[in-house]
Amino acid sequence: MGITLNADEIFEIAEQIERNGAKFYRAAAEKFSAVRQAMLDLATDEDEHLKTFVAMRAQLTSKEQQPGVFDPDGQAQMYLRAMADGHIFDVKADPAEKLTGQQTADDVLQMALGMERDSIAYYVGLKDFVPVKAGRDKVEDIIREEMRHIAILSEKLALVK
Repeated sequence: MGITLNADEIFEIAEQIERNGAKFYRAAAEKFSAVRQAMLDLATDEDEHLKTFVAMRAQLTSKEQQPGVFDPDGQAQMYLRAMADGHIFDVKADPAEKLTGQQTADDVLQMALGMERDSIAYYVGLKDFVPVKAGRDKVEDIIREEMRHIAILSEKLALVK
């Protein structure tokens, strides 16, 4: 298949996902006092995830940047490329711009849940491209953290309904 996506590009996308998440949560915190502290806490978590991905990306050798997963049909590459190109979610779009002030706290929490689910889906695909010694366990930790975010958001959603 002619689809190629190296580890550097994959981490660049992950970094943008985290930047977008942090920006969205900070914008939501400014507009929705009912969930302000939860949004600020989630933004801080996303900042930490960004630092992790930046550090992991910096540690990659040129050899490790080559896809290291058995993917004879290119399905994993196609999936990650579809995400990168914005067919599944657009990492170039600023999710904070979707906060018009017309939404309710419920709407914002639903948007955040969708972003977290998208992040998890991406990171599950990313994990197989990260060599063990380059920090695959860190990606798994971030996946667990994003799952925790879903639990927090779901809890807040139950409270605002």
